[in-house]
Amino acid sequence: MKILAFGASNGKTSINKTLAQFTAQLVPNAEIEVLDLSDYDLPIFSEDLEKEIGKPQSAKAFFNKIGEADAVIASFAEHNGSYSAAYKNLFDWASRIDQKVFQGKPTIFLSTSPGPGGAGSVLASAKGSARFFGVDLKAAVSVANFHDVFDAETGRITEPNALAALTAAAEALALQEVA
Repeated sequence: MKILAFGASNGKTSINKTLAQFTAQLVPNAEIEVLDLSDYDLPIFSEDLEKEIGKPQSAKAFFNKIGEADAVIASFAEHNGSYSAAYKNLFDWASRIDQKVFQGKPTIFLSTSPGPGGAGSVLASAKGSARFFGVDLKAAVSVANFHDVFDAETGRITEPNALAALTAAAEALALQEVA
C-alpha cells in the first residue's frame, strides 16, 4: 500500500508532518511518501489570476501525488483556529483541477499542536467538509500537547491513549489493503 503523508503546513520542522509520518509508519508493509508543502510554492489563489495563468504546475503535481497514492494521511496545523495559509492556498488551487481533491482515497485526518487543544478546531473543519472533496475518511485523531507526548529521540508517540488512537487509525487504513 502506497501512503502519501503530509503535514498541512509549510514549516520545515512541522510537528504535523512528523505526526503524519509517524502514523504512516504504523501501517504494516506501507510504502510511504512524505510531502513537504513548502515544495509546492504557489501565488495566492484568485479567479482573476487563474484566468491569467491557468492551473499552476505545483497544484497539478500535488493533485497527481494524491492520485498516485493508495491512501492519504494529512495532519492539519492550526493557525488561528483554521487551516494554515500554505495548505489552504494549495488546496484551493488543487480544487480548481477537480473539486474531489482527495479522489476517493481512504484517508486519515490528524491534527496536533503544542497545546491542549490539539488543533481540534481545524480538524473539525476538515472533517465537516471532507465529503465535498472526495475524502473517504477512515479516522480522525487530534493529539494534544505534542511536545509532551512525542519522544524526539525515539521518534515515537509515548502517551498510551494517543498511541492507541493513532494505531487504530492506521489499522483502519490497513484494512483497505485486504478488502
